[in-house]
Amino acid sequence: MGSLEVFHLREKVIGKKGAATTCPYCGGPVLAWEFDAHMLFCFIPISHKTKTKFICTVCSTRLVPSH
Repeated sequence: MGSLEVFHLREKVIGKKGAATTCPYCGGPVLAWEFDAHMLFCFIPISHKTKTKFICTVCSTRLVPSH
């Protein structure tokens, strides 16, 4: 028997650029990745967002910006 996936998140990288900061853990450079995210419900798109994720290039830690 197979299982049916009801919700699916599809992300596609649309750009990446250097952020003007360093990693607090290792001191390495940080990249800002921009994603185009689509939430699908039974193959029907229900949500569309553009997300930005900050990732260290040395230790691969995902960083959360503080406001």
